[in-house]
Amino acid sequence: MLIRVVRMTFAPEQVPAFLEIYRNSQDQIRQMPGCRFLELWQDADQPHIYCTHSHWESEEALNAYRRSVLFGQVWPATKALFTAPAQAFSVHQVPPY
Repeated sequence: MLIRVVRMTFAPEQVPAFLEIYRNSQDQIRQMPGCRFLELWQDADQPHIYCTHSHWESEEALNAYRRSVLFGQVWPATKALFTAPAQAFSVHQVPPY
């Protein structure tokens, strides 16, 4: 499994527009092949910063989503609201010892 975190910084006045995009697309993203989990986090100290946290069956599944029509609609609309470049990274969970 691949865990993906994307940190996004918005102008405070753009937050409602972002939340609308997220609310309108979250169920469709969750239904993408290979998506096992999706949630939205808000920074505790800077409420105009949000992170998406998603779990994917594989890097191939994430990349298929990133090539999808849905991503082609959601990401440009979201990116247009940024005040700083997004920070994204993928990780694997380490099993307990």
